[in-house]
Amino acid sequence: MKNYVVVFLFLAISQWMSAQDFGVSAELRPRFEYRNGYKTLPVDSLDAAAFISQRTRLNFDYKNTYFEGYLSVQDVRVWGDVPTLNSADKNGLSIHEAWAKLRLTPQFDLKLGRQEIVYDNQRLFGSVGWAQQARSHDAVLAIYKPNTNHHFELGLALNASSESLSRLDYTLNNYKTFQYLWYHTAVNNLGLSFLVLNNGLTYYAEPQKEEVAYNQTLGTQLSFSENNLEAEGWLYYQTGKIANRDVHAVNIAAQFNYKLNAHFTTGLGAEYLSGTDMNTTSSDMVSFTPWFGTNHKFNGAMDYFYVGNHSNSVGLLDAYVNLKYQKNKLKVNLIPHMFWSAAQVVNSSNQVMDDYLGTEIDLQLTYNWQKDVSFQVGYSQLFGTESLQVLKGGNHKATTNWAWAMVTVKPSLFKSSLKQ
Repeated sequence: MKNYVVVFLFLAISQWMSAQDFGVSAELRPRFEYRNGYKTLPVDSLDAAAFISQRTRLNFDYKNTYFEGYLSVQDVRVWGDVPTLNSADKNGLSIHEAWAKLRLTPQFDLKLGRQEIVYDNQRLFGSVGWAQQARSHDAVLAIYKPNTNHHFELGLALNASSESLSRLDYTLNNYKTFQYLWYHTAVNNLGLSFLVLNNGLTYYAEPQKEEVAYNQTLGTQLSFSENNLEAEGWLYYQTGKIANRDVHAVNIAAQFNYKLNAHFTTGLGAEYLSGTDMNTTSSDMVSFTPWFGTNHKFNGAMDYFYVGNHSNSVGLLDAYVNLKYQKNKLKVNLIPHMFWSAAQVVNSSNQVMDDYLGTEIDLQLTYNWQKDVSFQVGYSQLFGTESLQVLKGGNHKATTNWAWAMVTVKPSLFKSSLKQ
């Protein structure tokens, strides 16, 4: 990894005198968390967790008329995961992003390398910025913008576990390959996007014979804003195969926000993600999977659903209210959620349970102290039901809460802008 940094710095310095823009920035983000039922219901015999994690990044970017490059090196750690006299870090430095964008024509770019892929509201493709490590892909993107109203992107990825002289199984918890096409247009107050994703996952059809099954996600997102009203909706359908199972799944959502005055905004929304009955005899999979989305942004901050969990499960219906207050540097968000399963929950006695899973209340305060420094605190409380206990285990009657506090420092260390 050190070689990547050296090569990038050499290229950056060599291009400096001809580049239009060259910059160095950083990010330091420590976060304290108290977890007493985060992601799963508390277990009576286990105490709550408390720890501090930290993300540290150093970013380099430069561009000229025909070329743009970006490198982001990061360290992710938990305070105390190595002793004070350590000779090596537990995780070490990693490359979060390392990409180049070639401006082949005024309308056509080619972007290659390790990169974040983010579209629309991040429901299907997102950066997962809440996670300290975040998400990035090894991919090539063909970007075509014929004019200001139309934007096309074609993405391609092919993954392997290492170089080899013959075919090797791909056993990482990752996709083997994907191809997608994304289109966006904006006219006046209306935004419209379409996405078609072909996602290839490996599986073993028989012992020691790896194959790739392909599933497809097709859908659209719509956004609208006028005066004090903002609205957003999306619809996605999934088909194809995951392993040897046929897929038929759907995700549909709508949300509305209205600005009451200069400081207060209120809104409401609902999202439905189809699920599979726990007592089904069908081999079909009807559980929707938001493959690469920033799932922490949706369905409650306590991450009970779709954040490394709840895949191939009973799905979800999430109804919520959004209350916002903003004045000067302070922002306050209060979001109550009510959750229901989209398919049948069945207990160990084969009894069908109530669809209602519980209520979660999320509170977040953000104070942007300076341009490059912000403070955030949050508190969430979950009131789970017996049905949720069937899904997650633990004790639904126990106090279930989560609290956190985070400081984000993102300074710009150096900038240069020179005309060619």
